[in-house]
Amino acid sequence: MARPDADENEEKPLDPEIDKVRGKLIRFMAINLGLLLLALMVVIAAIVYKSRKASPENPPLAGDIQTPAGEPVSGDIVLPIGAKVVSQSLSGNRLSIDAELADGSRTIFVYDIAERRLIGRFAIRNK
Repeated sequence: MARPDADENEEKPLDPEIDKVRGKLIRFMAINLGLLLLALMVVIAAIVYKSRKASPENPPLAGDIQTPAGEPVSGDIVLPIGAKVVSQSLSGNRLSIDAELADGSRTIFVYDIAERRLIGRFAIRNK
């Protein structure tokens, strides 16, 4: 007995109208794939460009202290006569000094290390 499915499995020639639509669809796919690859290349190029132009992870602060390697920073912080340092705190280039003055009152002095100057004085008062 002959194979009855052989006729059904063979490809039949397409109708010319369907063949035209198929050709347009293949062209449409090829153009869209090309555009997609082009867009992907542009994105990758932008990422590479940005990574080369990126600033260092920890940029120096404005007014950052510039000292030669191996040499310590030094300077004088002038407090009123008779003042005693109760505590101090350092944040970046700012130094906060909590001092007890000669009259017994307390004051917080804020000193900028980079500019080497006193930038604030805050009296602590009880109400």
